[in-house]
Amino acid sequence: MNSPDPDEKPALVSAYLAHLTHERRLSPLTGKSYARDLAVLLQLSEAVPLNQLRAHDIRHFVAKLHGGGLSGRSLARMLSAWRGFYRYLSRHHGYSDNPCNGMRVPKSPKNLPHALSPDETARLMAFDHDDPLSVRDRAMFELFYSSGLRLAELTQLRPEDIHFAEGTVRVQGKGGKTRVVPVGSYALQALQAWLTQRAGMLKPGETALFVSLRGCQISPRAVEYRLDAWAARQNLGNQVHPHALRHSFASHVLQSSGDLRAVQEMLGHASISTTQVYTHLDFQHLAKIYDSAHPRAKRKK
Repeated sequence: MNSPDPDEKPALVSAYLAHLTHERRLSPLTGKSYARDLAVLLQLSEAVPLNQLRAHDIRHFVAKLHGGGLSGRSLARMLSAWRGFYRYLSRHHGYSDNPCNGMRVPKSPKNLPHALSPDETARLMAFDHDDPLSVRDRAMFELFYSSGLRLAELTQLRPEDIHFAEGTVRVQGKGGKTRVVPVGSYALQALQAWLTQRAGMLKPGETALFVSLRGCQISPRAVEYRLDAWAARQNLGNQVHPHALRHSFASHVLQSSGDLRAVQEMLGHASISTTQVYTHLDFQHLAKIYDSAHPRAKRKK
């Protein structure tokens, strides 16, 4: 097979995305994210060949995107995708320069993840589950909250990943890393109820734990839609994303145990620094208790 012409930018991007999928074995969601970020690079570079872009061009692109309202965090992710793309071009297509090396992005305020309170979480789960889809939804939400899963991890589960006797779930996380996480009794009961309903909905050959009405593996977008709809019905106010349940799991376990390392392992974080954001959530919880309990805590208005 001939290599794509260096000036054929879309062909080079396609080759890189294929490399990520087949050799790096990145998830479909991660692949889509890379595709979006690289599409921005192609749009900004216009007719300039990729091997002619220099550091000042990348700096100009970053400034333009930041001026258009893109946050520092989003810019950092995008720049990481561009940098990885150029590393691939250097290794496989003879590019001599990576114009993204050493590039910095503007810092943006670090937003704490939104977490539901224990009462809000209980209210979210307290809906009637008297049809197959509501039984499925209850099982998904209970498992999210019980085990702190990522959205992509949940949709990729198979029934054999649930070990009822041990009360655990085997999860394939980022980078293909596998971890085993405890599952609580409420989630196990909801999963058993769902498996009974699943048998009558399953399309022949489908192996996913959670399926749609058509019997195929449920999509991440469908999970987001269902959770948002149930949150609205349960009068939870703001939009509730699946990651809110993951964040709720982490902050509630940390509040009860104080064991940051255990939370890191259950979440599948490669670095403890990623998990440490939940110590801020824990402090917020303690600060609220302090403000309501201490006679000299509240400021005079």
